[in-house]
Amino acid sequence: MALPKLNVPKYKLKLPSDGRTVNFRPFLVKEEKLLLMATESGEQSELITAVTDIIKACTDIQDVDKLPTFDIEYLFLQIRTKSVGETIKLTVTCPDDNETPVEVSIPLDEIKVTKTRGHKKDLKVSSDVTITMGYPKLDTFVTMNFQEGETPGMDQVFDMAAGCIVTISDAEQVYDCSDTPKKEILDFFDQMDTKQFTMIQNFFETMPKLQHKIKVTNPNTNVESEVVLEGLASFFA
Repeated sequence: MALPKLNVPKYKLKLPSDGRTVNFRPFLVKEEKLLLMATESGEQSELITAVTDIIKACTDIQDVDKLPTFDIEYLFLQIRTKSVGETIKLTVTCPDDNETPVEVSIPLDEIKVTKTRGHKKDLKVSSDVTITMGYPKLDTFVTMNFQEGETPGMDQVFDMAAGCIVTISDAEQVYDCSDTPKKEILDFFDQMDTKQFTMIQNFFETMPKLQHKIKVTNPNTNVESEVVLEGLASFFA
C-alpha cells in the first residue's frame, strides 16, 4: 500500500538583481542531508555546490548558474528560513580584543542584500572607452572566495575581472567580450593606468552583497562593538 504524500507549501520572492518573481518551496529532508554532508566536510566549495543544487530543486529557476552570486545567497537564505526556522545561531569574535567568542542569534528575515549608492555597471575609463561589467557567477565566486587558507593572488583578481566584462565600447563600435579570448582582455588591462583599473576594483567592492550588522558585547571587557557579516559563508561559520 502506497504511503500518503505530504503537501509542501509554496512561496514567492523577488530577486534582488532584477526584481523578477520566483516561486520556491522549503527544502526537504533529502536536501537537508545534502547540506549537512557539505557543512560537515569542512569544504566551503562543497557547501556552495550543495546550495546551488538545493536552489535548483526548490525553485522554478532554470538558469541558477547564470545568477549573480548575491541572488544565489539570498535565495538560499529564504529557502532556509522557510525550511528550518526563522533564526540562526552563530559564534562571532569580539572585535575589541579579537579573541573572545560570543554566541549570537540572528533573525534570518533581517538579512538583506545591500546595495551601495553610486554603484554602476558602465565604467567610463577614458573619454571614448566604456567598459560594461557583469557580476561574478557561481564558479568565479567559489574560486575567489572559498579557497581555504589562501588569499587570492593578483592573477586570480585579474582573471575574475576579465571574466566579468560584458562589452568594451569606443567611439566606433561595441566589442562583445563573451567570445573574446581571456588573454586579449588581460592584455587590455595591461594598457590601463592605476586609476582606470581602480574603477574595476571599485565595481567589485561596491557590488550588492548579502550583509547583516549586529551589536555584540564582550563579556570580559563589557565593550560593545559592531560586527558586519557579509556573504553566505558568514552565516554558516
